[in-house]
Amino acid sequence: MEKSLVINPDKCTGCLQCEMACSYENEGVFNPAKSRIKVFTFHQEGRFVPYTCTQCSEAWCQQACPVDAISLNLVTGAKEVNESSCVGCKVCTISCPFGTINYNQSSGKVIKCDLCGGDPKCASACPTQAITYVDADQTGLDKMRQWATQTDNATSNTASNA
Repeated sequence: MEKSLVINPDKCTGCLQCEMACSYENEGVFNPAKSRIKVFTFHQEGRFVPYTCTQCSEAWCQQACPVDAISLNLVTGAKEVNESSCVGCKVCTISCPFGTINYNQSSGKVIKCDLCGGDPKCASACPTQAITYVDADQTGLDKMRQWATQTDNATSNTASNA
């Protein structure tokens, strides 16, 4: 069963528990600066939006890596950085259109969400369920796939009719 992180910014209170849980799980310290999930604050509006790697199917970070240090975890679907292979060139950070893969100064390597091996701590730490880890079918993934397939078919039909 494929699962996905779902973020509902309407439920986010900006408590940063997700950032604290992530940094502790991955770095052994409670330090939001070392978290792989970030909460963006819209000060004027008084709103908060958590964001992290969406594990995109295109995975531009993975394609851009010159040493193949980013690979797909077939169990979780996460694109994971192999720290021993990473040379810290930061090409992947430049290629990510969402800015969710970052350079870690202390290690000289890049870091990104790896879904905590299938048990994302950000989701379990979120007191308001602004971040949940659910069956991908609940996220509308199948509907998006169906739409994408129709778009491809429509494009193919238009191209062949031209």
